[in-house]
Amino acid sequence: MQSPLLPTYARADISFERGDGVWLTATNGDRYLDFGGGVAVASLGYSHPHLVAALTEQAGKLWHTSNLYRIPEGERLAERLVVATFADVVFFTNSGAEAVEAAIKMARKYQSSSGRPERFRIITVEGAFHGRTLATIAAGGQAKYLEGFGPKVDGFDQVPFGDHEALRAAIGPETAAILVEPIQGEGGVRPVPTQCLRGLRELCDAHGLLLIFDEVQTGVGRSGTFFAHEASGITPDIMAIAKGIGGGFPLGACLATREAAKGMTLGTHGSTYGGNPLAMSVGNAVIDVVLEPAFLDGVKQAGLLLRQRLAELKDKHPGIIEEIRGEGLLMGLKMRVPNGDFVKATRARHLLTIAAGDNVVRLLPPLIVSDAEIAEAVRRLDAACSDLEAQGAEPKEAAQ
Repeated sequence: MQSPLLPTYARADISFERGDGVWLTATNGDRYLDFGGGVAVASLGYSHPHLVAALTEQAGKLWHTSNLYRIPEGERLAERLVVATFADVVFFTNSGAEAVEAAIKMARKYQSSSGRPERFRIITVEGAFHGRTLATIAAGGQAKYLEGFGPKVDGFDQVPFGDHEALRAAIGPETAAILVEPIQGEGGVRPVPTQCLRGLRELCDAHGLLLIFDEVQTGVGRSGTFFAHEASGITPDIMAIAKGIGGGFPLGACLATREAAKGMTLGTHGSTYGGNPLAMSVGNAVIDVVLEPAFLDGVKQAGLLLRQRLAELKDKHPGIIEEIRGEGLLMGLKMRVPNGDFVKATRARHLLTIAAGDNVVRLLPPLIVSDAEIAEAVRRLDAACSDLEAQGAEPKEAAQ
């Protein structure tokens, strides 16, 4: 029977019925160790008691009122995000793509309200992923997402990753902002070096541009700090977040300084569901946990342990793993074999991983992962490498 679902996903033939911590249980009873985290979404794992209690309590009171009225839990979450970050104001969305869209509109509106309406173009980096809307696929610039959708939305100029001269050359009289991910996730877990992030800040300041960070995948503790850019010591003007802030519930946000957001006045933007009471209750519950004094230190330690064990794995299987990348619990394995084959091999060992660009496999476990669970994941990764070696797997270049 043909599925009634639009065939836009190559779904694995597994379905899950429940989850607990870092583990998922399939409908046939098999248990899987989840090092994909729903693509960095399950920040606190599955069935976290604090999140379940918050959502259940709110579900029994009120789901939706719209933004025609005040939403106290949203005001509380916004205030907490402002206190913990560079931002002065917050706009809540339902997804990362919506958060990036808000950031794009905000940057253009800032320039227009500053008397520079000709400044609407945004410089982005090749290999980036910013969402699936027409504007965000144009911002990402990846041909595989643009193909067949008509003329690319105008206003975005891509430069090669790490090419500072090309970036400087791309700045022109119509440039409004620079949009980057501090660590490219789908692009292959490629961190932007600290000195480069600082250079972007200086460049924006010198040319009257806004600096926008897309921390949809890297934020809310994923890198070992609340947001990945914090390690560089600089701040953006606008930041898009999502994924981990909702711990599995659809939630995103656009954060900004008051100056950057000055053009976003009454009626300039909106969302029917954004900031709804259910999402706000969960977002506050996530913040309760992530901003506990010892939590982020625990993520850093877990990330260091995972990196160390992965380095040992690389040394043991040099024909399978080429390089270890990433920060905190956003790690990537640059493969010498096709990454899709490795994802299937880990799944056969009941370990869930996620493919990325540049022939990389992402490891994105919930931030609550234990040392024992990291050890078990590495054991299964080791077994998957051995399985591919036994099958005579050829390096990707040779196979092509």
